[in-house]
Amino acid sequence: MERHFDEELKELNKEVLKIGALTEEAIFKSIEALKNRDKVSAQEVIKTDTRIDELELAIDEHCIDLIARYQPLASDLRFITTGMKLNAELERIADLAVDICQRVMELADKPLLKPLIDIPKLSAIAQKMVHDSIDAFVKKDACLAKMVVLSDSQADELRNRVQDELINDYLSRDVKSATRAVPLLLIARHLERICDHATNIAEDVIYMVEARVVKHHPEKLK
Repeated sequence: MERHFDEELKELNKEVLKIGALTEEAIFKSIEALKNRDKVSAQEVIKTDTRIDELELAIDEHCIDLIARYQPLASDLRFITTGMKLNAELERIADLAVDICQRVMELADKPLLKPLIDIPKLSAIAQKMVHDSIDAFVKKDACLAKMVVLSDSQADELRNRVQDELINDYLSRDVKSATRAVPLLLIARHLERICDHATNIAEDVIYMVEARVVKHHPEKLK
């Protein structure tokens, strides 16, 4: 029985890696679609979201089934419940990639307001945070999870920089720029929210590994 349970936990790991890979790919493709103002690529990301939604439901069912059949305790229970939380966070991240693509659809037929500099940087941070938070879960690495949490301030700074530039240098000077500036503002916000979800995952991983709550308590990261 115990051996079979261990195999099922490994299978859960694989499922999380699968939805994680699809989510990371969605973020990457959404920003590539923005850079190229590519409607076709944006639509592909939007279509892929259905597959991610289906996988999220399947993972949730698997987790509930594991709890019902094996009644796990302590670290095993924390692992499964964290898997459920991570699953939900990844689905929300994928939804935000769809939101980015919807903004791309709005911008696709317009010239870019300005060269994309900080948004790709913010996207790179978001992708790394998501990747590292998933890796921390799979490897049960609390140190890596803490690094993810500490990275969130960089994302906030970049989002603020994008926001200040678009508002002060464009919107405040020419209201007609709104149709091109507002979608970029929203994309920066979507990316920052992706980082927030990655932070949530990392905080849950720390609890899973160390049985220690750090959410809302940054001083406990030290």
